Amino acid sequence: MPTKEELIAKLNEALTLEHQARIQYMTHAQHISGPNAEPIIERLEELAADEKDHEEKFRELIAAYLGGTPTMKMHEPHPATTLDAILNTNLEDEKSAIDLYMEIYDMIMQMRDELKYSWFQCIHKIREIIADENEHVMELNTIKG
Repeated sequence: MPTKEELIAKLNEALTLEHQARIQYMTHAQHISGPNAEPIIERLEELAADEKDHEEKFRELIAAYLGGTPTMKMHEPHPATTLDAILNTNLEDEKSAIDLYMEIYDMIMQMRDELKYSWFQCIHKIREIIADENEHVMELNTIKG
């Protein structure tokens, strides 16, 4: 069974991904141009806002529910300048994040007895984040066509 310290470490890893994703979406939005650019820019900025919300949820899980210290580090970004590269890069990043978040979900499920009263909030928040990230994959695929 995972320890609380291992769970906090995984949550901090997830937080680095969310820091990176928010900055990456905002930066990638600045590279979009052309006659259909505006709705794509708006959607990338909305995705960045979602990632900011995920950051806040991870910080709350780490600090308030588990007594850990949230990281201020950022995962390595993936630069891209063309629409196709931007969409492909972010799709891969979203899928990698979902894989990690499913691992965290499994850890939380295994730790139900240890987490006791914080278990429900932990599982609820990670499920919300996973659902959002799956939605991001669908939306990026839709933009991609």
